[in-house]
Amino acid sequence: MHDWNNMNDDDFRKEVRRFIEQNYPQDLRFLPHRPRFSVIKPWLMLLVEKGWAAPHWPVQYGGMGLSPRKLLIYMDEQGRWGVARQFLGEAGVVQLGPMLIRFGSEEQRARLLPKILRYETIWCQGYSEPNAGSDLASLSTEALLDGDEFAINGRKIWTSSALDSTHMFLIVRTDKTGKKQQGITFLLLDLATPGVTVRGIKNIAGTTDYCEVTLDNARTARSNMVGELNQGWTVSRNLLGFERINTGSPRRSEFAFKRLEALARERGLFKDAGFVDRYAQLALDLADLKAVYVHFADLLTRGEPLGPDLSVLQLLSSETNQRITEFMLEVSGELGLTVAPGETQNERVDALTPFLVMRAVTIGAGTSEIHRNIISRHVLKLPG
Repeated sequence: MHDWNNMNDDDFRKEVRRFIEQNYPQDLRFLPHRPRFSVIKPWLMLLVEKGWAAPHWPVQYGGMGLSPRKLLIYMDEQGRWGVARQFLGEAGVVQLGPMLIRFGSEEQRARLLPKILRYETIWCQGYSEPNAGSDLASLSTEALLDGDEFAINGRKIWTSSALDSTHMFLIVRTDKTGKKQQGITFLLLDLATPGVTVRGIKNIAGTTDYCEVTLDNARTARSNMVGELNQGWTVSRNLLGFERINTGSPRRSEFAFKRLEALARERGLFKDAGFVDRYAQLALDLADLKAVYVHFADLLTRGEPLGPDLSVLQLLSSETNQRITEFMLEVSGELGLTVAPGETQNERVDALTPFLVMRAVTIGAGTSEIHRNIISRHVLKLPG
């Protein structure tokens, strides 16, 4: 078993670079949107075969066990070669797997983790509801315990990749007494279960990344409950930490920044002092984001809890993404008029789709306003 963390950084970078350069499909490089699972699956199977499917998982569960420094190198090389920053169906490896490693039972880890790691099961997250988005504790989807099964009724919205998924992890209300954060339970559900209906929602960029999931007396076994009954809020909050570590990573910003560089080279913009000034500021923003990411990734690697200051990472990531894609659209000229990719230095650059997709990043995983409130109240301790 290879100990990647004891490998020289330069040698590790060369190893990752060589594998990606030789194996990642040319037609999937620098996609402006998340590819469907069926499209990205052949690449994922190569990662599974090499043992690189879960770089952030501990080695004992099949991951690479990378340190934050090595993980940043791994992501940097992915960005260099235009590896899809996200794909529809990644929630199992990125979110559910780490959560089960921390909170799941031994039986659940043994039963579920190998299938997640090999993409035999594809997972989506059932959190947001029509009246419970950033305020997840206001959820109304109910689950009634009936013998050894839960009967689930309700509706989930903005469920990423549900059309590509085989299973969903979700939070439901199992007790209406007490505070709204109480009486919430974390469940796992097979989407082939009778009573589950999935409807795609097309976004402004024309892709169907998000879905609505209706649950009409859909049933799941009690063994699919993670953690204790009515104690799912703690589990779900920690899973949000794993999600925000992923959405807060520098990958998306680096991806957009490299596309900005390609456009600038093509148009000779590095001779323009005004462009260079704004370009340099964005480069510094990206460096700040990387430094903050490494800090939180290091906490996660050491098994330390992620606190409310994680909202700083979410804000930096989402707003840096938006600033870069806004500037890229501004300098793209006629390429910014359509989602059809233009050619720059033999590279296909679609400036409009990333701009459109990034409109949502200050809403997903908690709005910027919510994160600023969290920082104000729980980090800076300012009066409410």
